[in-house]
Amino acid sequence: MKLNSSKIALILLIAGLLFSCNSVKRVPEGEHLLTKNTIFVNEKKETSERINSLLYQKKNRSALGLPIRLYIYNLARPNIDSILNSRLYANPGRREFWESVLSKKQHQNYLQFRHGFNEWLKTTGQAPILVNDDKTVKSENQLMAYYFNNGWFDVEVSSETKKQEDKKASVEYYVNTKEPYIIDSISSKIQSPVVDSLFQMQLNKSYIKKGRRYRTAYFEEEKRRITEQMRNSGIYHFGEDYVFFEMDTVNTNKNVNVEVQISNRQVRKQDSVYRIPFQSYKIKEVNIYTDFQFEHQNNQPKDSATYNGINLYSYEKMRFRPRALTNAIFITPGMVYRDKDRSNTYRHLTELRTFKYPNIEYIENPDTTITTNIYLTPKKKFGLNLSAEVSQSNIQTIGLSFSPGLVMRNVFGGAETLEFSAFGSIGSSKDAANDEDRFFDITEVGANLNLTIPRLFFPINTEKLIPKSMFPSTRFSIASSSQTNIGLDKQTFTSALSYKWFPRNIVTNLFDLYNVQYVRNLNPDNYFGVYTNSYESLNDVSNNLNYNNGEDLEYPNQTDAFINDVLSGNTSLTPNDNDYQTVSAINERKIRLTENNLIFSTSFNYVKNTKETLYDETFTIFRYKLELAGNTFSLISRLADLKKNSNGRYEIFNVPYSQYAKVELDFIKHWEIGRRKVFAIRTFAGIAVPYGNSNSIPFSKSFYAGGTNDNRAWTAYSLGPGSLDSNEEFNEANLKLAFSAEYRFNVYEGINAALFVDAGNIWNALDNVEDDRATFDGLKSLKDVAVGSGFGIRYDFGFVVARFDIGFKTYDPSLSTNNRWFKDYNFQNAVYNIGINYPF
Repeated sequence: MKLNSSKIALILLIAGLLFSCNSVKRVPEGEHLLTKNTIFVNEKKETSERINSLLYQKKNRSALGLPIRLYIYNLARPNIDSILNSRLYANPGRREFWESVLSKKQHQNYLQFRHGFNEWLKTTGQAPILVNDDKTVKSENQLMAYYFNNGWFDVEVSSETKKQEDKKASVEYYVNTKEPYIIDSISSKIQSPVVDSLFQMQLNKSYIKKGRRYRTAYFEEEKRRITEQMRNSGIYHFGEDYVFFEMDTVNTNKNVNVEVQISNRQVRKQDSVYRIPFQSYKIKEVNIYTDFQFEHQNNQPKDSATYNGINLYSYEKMRFRPRALTNAIFITPGMVYRDKDRSNTYRHLTELRTFKYPNIEYIENPDTTITTNIYLTPKKKFGLNLSAEVSQSNIQTIGLSFSPGLVMRNVFGGAETLEFSAFGSIGSSKDAANDEDRFFDITEVGANLNLTIPRLFFPINTEKLIPKSMFPSTRFSIASSSQTNIGLDKQTFTSALSYKWFPRNIVTNLFDLYNVQYVRNLNPDNYFGVYTNSYESLNDVSNNLNYNNGEDLEYPNQTDAFINDVLSGNTSLTPNDNDYQTVSAINERKIRLTENNLIFSTSFNYVKNTKETLYDETFTIFRYKLELAGNTFSLISRLADLKKNSNGRYEIFNVPYSQYAKVELDFIKHWEIGRRKVFAIRTFAGIAVPYGNSNSIPFSKSFYAGGTNDNRAWTAYSLGPGSLDSNEEFNEANLKLAFSAEYRFNVYEGINAALFVDAGNIWNALDNVEDDRATFDGLKSLKDVAVGSGFGIRYDFGFVVARFDIGFKTYDPSLSTNNRWFKDYNFQNAVYNIGINYPF
């Protein structure tokens, strides 16, 4: 039997890990390895991660229940240098022998390698965590502080360390909370009259309420609330340091009497400090310097303008329309000072994508007014960018794409941004291995033109409905592309007018007033060259009938003739025959996928995202989309009394237009359940219903199942519809249900792992498909929901996450009813997914 080097290394690694599995191997005599922490609160075991995370001393980290890093650390020699030196100098003959075999330099390199590898084991592993009485006391103090800050003022905490003879120990913590303290009376003592008046106006928003259990967090939140209220109500000098709380718990029967105290403003003048009442400040004037540079600070502006009481200055000729800039300014002369106006102005100016780091400066005047100076430094009017990408898919073995772009800022003097980009790609299909084919046989070229206006571009004033505080913007886009490949080849033209605004910080609204898409298939005769499974099915029926003397049908002439003969009754097949129905279904799919598409739609997209920062792991995302297509063309067709074509459909520019209603609901929820542990779910439901001028949904608007971001036990487009065991290359339908759940946890530093379950499928509903296996027929069709499960490994690079998931078919609805569970649950039939970032 021969063993290659990789097998030998694997055997040595396993042997080393087994040898190191003695977890107390590096525990000194008289010390004990911490193996378990247990917290009992009022004699009940506390399992919540939030409480357990308070402990100052935790056991060695584990993966899959084993302290792998401790085992790795145990492989290292704590005194490797002394061991190597003793072996060499205690036996000079051994050193001379190895130096003669390896040479002196090679022997020194070997010793350095041994030393470096030993250090790598130490740094990669984790030293044994020993029970430490001081850290145990710190853990007691942290538990006590937590419960005290949450209202249990009389809490008692103790601990017991249980040491074992095998150098292991566990620590048990005992918490007796006793009765909590409750907030009772609330009073206030506010020195400045204007602050007192403002405070009383919003008492109903206070976090400190009678009957609530005391929590320190309530008082911290109340400080922030009061400060935010004052600074948004003209109190320019106010800060959290002016707010105090005096609490009385003496002889109150576990009640807390709270007095809110707000002192006067502190003023420092030279070496003396005195206090004066707060005053409300107003904005006296707003000055915008539209082209500020550091070298201009001592120069006088050459151009100026005034709009809506705001002064605009320029050191060169004014390049911006005054209205365009003042529309982004929320600080208004004559209004009281408000902190949020400054934040909103920063945000709006940044979203113009026209200026570098805007600077807003407040200058206090003697008459309790403020002068606001806004310094803007324009970006260069023109900008160039270039991107490139290498890709691979189930169609092409390799693809290369590039996209040069030009950005033009302040195109019409209103901070508009015009973006022009072109793109091109070449690829090699899997058929290019044939010597007769060109290696790069897939090509696509196209161009995009986008104009973004930092306000709503609409014939009527929308300020009352969508004020500028919602940061509205308008986007015109137009694009065209031409694709030549191994498929049908396409030319595509799209155009859209979109409005975007933010009603709240966590809500985004996107309204497409119109979105036009025209798709022209350049090579429909190659349909059966792309959908080879349909071609094989058609050939099987032809051979059964001996239609072409046992020879394969040539496409498109013979295939089209055969389909026409079957459906016209020129063969022995009747509509009740399975083969007839197969041919009919192939023909319907061929017509739908090869016809040109004209889609004129209007849509509304609502997104609510509670994720506040990039590192927030507990959040919710809800998305709702409604899309209506073809209604405008339908009205035009009736008013113009247009004639229908032979298929009973109206046409615009000789193309039947699509008419449908489409609804999508998408819900994502993440819970942080521990340190670097997240449980995430996603639920999706969507349906597109054809009506009027359509009896089916265009391929580009239909749903599919499977893939790296869907049911990962099936490849993209391979699942469904329903229980149909379809051999089509691209399976799609107009109704979709999907559910995913995933448990994510950290393994080591940037390496994370996940366990997941995906469920879902697609069906046809309310369209022209009549196959019972593919259509949705109420709740009983839910038995055809496919279930996949598996695990994955992810590496977090910081800016992107590389993902590798393995999905196993757990419940396959395409199999017979009694044979669906765990039929192909093995690595041979698993689906291996490589993706970027998390699936949801």
